[in-house]
Amino acid sequence: MPTPTEHGRPDAETTTLARSHDGRPIADRGDTVCVIGAGASGLTAIKNLAEHGFGVDCYERETGIGGAWNWRHDRSPVYASTHLISSRPFTQFPDFPMPDDWPDYPHHSQLLSYFERYADHFDLRRHIWFGTEVVRIEPVDGDRWDVTTRSTGGYGPERTSRYAAVLIANGHNWSPKLPRYDGLEQFRGEVMHASSYKDPAQLRGKRVLVVGAGNTGCDIAVEAAQQASHCWHSTRRGYWYAPKYVFGRPADQVNDTLLALRVPLRLRQWLYHRTLRLTVGDLTRFGLPAPDHRVYETHPIANSQLVYHVGHGAITPVPDVARLHPHSVELTDGRQIDPELVVFATGYLPRFEFLDAKILGDDEGVGRPRLWLNAFVPNHPTLAVAGLLQPDSGLFPLVHWQAVLFARLLQARITRPDRADAFAGRVSAGAGERYSGRVKDSTRHWFEVGHVDYLRALERALRDLEGK
Repeated sequence: MPTPTEHGRPDAETTTLARSHDGRPIADRGDTVCVIGAGASGLTAIKNLAEHGFGVDCYERETGIGGAWNWRHDRSPVYASTHLISSRPFTQFPDFPMPDDWPDYPHHSQLLSYFERYADHFDLRRHIWFGTEVVRIEPVDGDRWDVTTRSTGGYGPERTSRYAAVLIANGHNWSPKLPRYDGLEQFRGEVMHASSYKDPAQLRGKRVLVVGAGNTGCDIAVEAAQQASHCWHSTRRGYWYAPKYVFGRPADQVNDTLLALRVPLRLRQWLYHRTLRLTVGDLTRFGLPAPDHRVYETHPIANSQLVYHVGHGAITPVPDVARLHPHSVELTDGRQIDPELVVFATGYLPRFEFLDAKILGDDEGVGRPRLWLNAFVPNHPTLAVAGLLQPDSGLFPLVHWQAVLFARLLQARITRPDRADAFAGRVSAGAGERYSGRVKDSTRHWFEVGHVDYLRALERALRDLEGK
C-alpha cells in the first residue's frame, strides 16, 4: 500500500506506471480507492474506507475541508445566519458526537469546526490532495477507473491515476438552478441567485422580491423582513411550514419518536394538522397559498419565523412570477410589483461534469442519476455516489452508513464474490427506487428520502451482503 508523505499526498515512488491506449502515463494506485470531495460526505467516506483497510486518495478542489459548510469556499451556499435545520443528535456522525453544550441547531461555523475535529481525530488529512480538481473519470479494465486531475483553476499539467474504485462526494448544493422568465435579461434591477447571498447587508433598505419557498428562500425572506424596505415572497405552490420546536423539543425529535413507535402515516398527518390548527391556524388567512399536497408528501419547511413576519405584515406573500419588465415584475395573478432586487432561491442541481452522465444512468443529462439507494450505480459495482440525499432529518448519519456499505461491498468483491455479484443484481433491479413514499415530482424533491425507511434499507443491504 502506498506510503503517505508528511503532507498527506501519496509518494509517487510507491506507484507503478501504466500506459493508456493513447500512450499517456498512468500512475497505477493498485487497490487504492479514490474519493472526490472533502466535505462532510467525503470525510466520512475516507474514514470508513480507511477503517476497512483500503488505501484512500481524496481530491479536493478547495484548500480546506468542509465542502458546502466552509463559507470560505467559492461554491459554498452558506450565508452569515445559516444554521442547521435538523437538530444536533440527528445530524452528527454516529461515531463522533457533537459537544453536549452546543445548541439544538448549531451555526455553520460550529459545523465547520466539527468537521475540522473529525478530520483531526481520525487523521484524515493525510489522504487529501487539496487544491486539486478532478477533470475526468473513465472506466478501464473491467471495474477499474482512470482519474485525471489537475491543480484547481487549470494550472499545471494533468495527472492520471488508476484506482480500484471511486466514491463521488462532490455535493449537490453548489451548482445554481436558474429559472427562465420572459424579460429577465431586460430587467433593470439587480438579480442574484441565493448562492451569492452572504449577508443581510445585501438587502438593507431595498425593495426585495424573494422567489422560492425552500428553506433558503424562507430564511432570506425572513432576513429581508428585518432589513429591506419591503419584502415580497413568491411561491409557486403552497407548503407546510413546520416550527423548529414542538412540545418544547426540536420538531425532528418529536417526529422521530412517532416513527420509532411506528405510528401510521395517516395518524401522523392528522397530529401534524391538529398541531398547526392549535398553534398557527389556517395559513391562507395570511395570504399564503394552501398546500396542494398532504403533509409528509414533501418535507415541511423548517422555519419558525416566516409565518410570524407574514402575520406582522413584514413579508407580502405573492404567487409565481409570470414575466419581468424593465422596471417591474408581473405575477401570475396579473399584479405588477417594483422590486429593486430579485433573489432567486430556486435551488441547485447536481453536476458530475467529470463523468459521462450515461454511466450514472442519467441518459438525458439533467442531473438525476438512476441509482440504487441513491448511491450505487448499475453495472458499475466499484463506483458509487455519497450524499445525494434530501432527508427529513440529518444527512451525515445516512452518508456514514452509505460509506460503510460501499467499503464492505469492496471487501466482499475480494472475499465473497458470490455475495458481491448478488448485491450487483439487486442494484440493477432496484435503481431509482424511492424511500420516502409519495412525493411531488419536481427537481427539489428528486432526492428526498425518509431517514427511517432509508436506514432500514441500508441495514437490510448490509445484512444481505454479509449473509445474516
